[in-house]
Amino acid sequence: MITADVLGERARLTPDAPALVVVAPGPSGAPALRLSYRELDERAVRAALALAGLGLMPGDRVALLAHNRVEYLDLFFAAGKGACVLVPLGTRLTPHELAPILADSGARALIYDGELAETIAALRALPDAPRIEHWIPLDASAEGAATTLGELATGADPARFVTPPVEPEDLCCLLYTSGTTGTPKGVMISHRHVAWNGYNTVASWQLTASDVSPIFTPLYHAGGLFAFLVPIFTIGGTIVLHRGFDPAEIWRTIAVERCTVILGVPTIWQRLLEAPEFAGADLSSVRALMSGGAPLPLWIAEAYQERGVVFKQGFGMTEVGVNCFAMTVEDSIRKRGSIGKPMMHTEVRLAGAGDSEGAEVPVGEVGELWFRGPHVCLGYWNRPQATAEAFVPDPDAKARASDRGRWFRSGDLARRDSEGFYYIAGRAKEMIISGGVNVYPAEIEAALVQHPGVRDAAIVGVEDATWGEVGVAFVVELAPGSAAPDSVLAFLGERLARYKLPRAVVVMPELPRTAYGKVVKGDLKRAWLDGQGA
Repeated sequence: MITADVLGERARLTPDAPALVVVAPGPSGAPALRLSYRELDERAVRAALALAGLGLMPGDRVALLAHNRVEYLDLFFAAGKGACVLVPLGTRLTPHELAPILADSGARALIYDGELAETIAALRALPDAPRIEHWIPLDASAEGAATTLGELATGADPARFVTPPVEPEDLCCLLYTSGTTGTPKGVMISHRHVAWNGYNTVASWQLTASDVSPIFTPLYHAGGLFAFLVPIFTIGGTIVLHRGFDPAEIWRTIAVERCTVILGVPTIWQRLLEAPEFAGADLSSVRALMSGGAPLPLWIAEAYQERGVVFKQGFGMTEVGVNCFAMTVEDSIRKRGSIGKPMMHTEVRLAGAGDSEGAEVPVGEVGELWFRGPHVCLGYWNRPQATAEAFVPDPDAKARASDRGRWFRSGDLARRDSEGFYYIAGRAKEMIISGGVNVYPAEIEAALVQHPGVRDAAIVGVEDATWGEVGVAFVVELAPGSAAPDSVLAFLGERLARYKLPRAVVVMPELPRTAYGKVVKGDLKRAWLDGQGA
């Protein structure tokens, strides 16, 4: 039976293999904890028993508000054993943002990091505070005499654990989207979704038991949980867990732990590149760096490639698995800018934008990415209308009645070349219609970040009396004066058709981004309108 208990399965096969290294914060970089698969699996079992001891049942939602720490994995894999449905919460959210998520999820318990006790106190003091039965701290100092999760787990007897009956379509996690375009929606992640993410990534990315991968991105995000954590544990490799993002600590740990495959977003790769430790960093163990979440500036990739490191780009989303495409080392160079080809057992259709029938666009033209496969989510929690809008029947097999015949409409735009390699063109909702012609921000952004003086860039569509809509470019300079608006427009004019050129170029110190590196374009549009006196 396919379930999300990849940790338990791996512990059964290679119990003594090294599973996890938890890095101790601070200048020493000494590991605070090293766990084998047997030891980590026992922790997950104890966590599952602790939840059961509180009267929580399989299917009950358990929310988790915490920074990266070993207990995060304990609870995630307890959910993988069927003990609960885990609801990870963003640590940057305010109490007012957390309350509606908790209410929507119907969480019976909230487990939280002691460092976030003030947030919890403010949450509980809200007039519309969520009705949580169990408020459980991870640290004894969080609430004085309150019983911690560790104390509950320590008293549990692993020999008494009986795995609940779990079906592949049972819910494992609720992952709430960032909400940059509206109210957060809970993406329903099934046990089947988790397992297939692991199997498919291992096969398509050719991961091995000798791979070591650091995680320094937030575990509350799908990328933190699924990009490498589940796949590495599926094949029996080692995860190196950082509590947060510290460039010096990361470069030191990559060398000490001999890390081999590393994932980040462009902002992270830029900060790691700019860290003073990069010049002397030992990269001899690294076989591939991978970037996702946003267009990667060419100068960043080239800087790492000059050190002899392979750099690949990828694509994914919470709803269909964060790993959807793959490419070889050779293709990552030959097809620079591509996200690769669809992974094994991943069906992709490029449908005409707004075409509910899903007619495929010709090679080279832009269409909306539709996905189908065993790694697609179940839909949106408590949102039947949103689920119905996101999933459409297979236009080529209308008689198919099962959900497996449905396609998920991603809202992302892409094109495909004659060899089957895909290139992201942007979000459908971000597409600019200027003078009746479609303009794709991602195409312009990809050109912008090739400018030698541009460190970061984003395109936002704004209303225009003549053309209906035009683009405005927001750029961050590599050095003062290195990206003067006239030089940027001239640079783009040599590479793009005139109708694609932005109306204006705005230089900013930084672009607003989410915790996982996505540009918050709503903030940029508001900044532009405020500047125009709108």
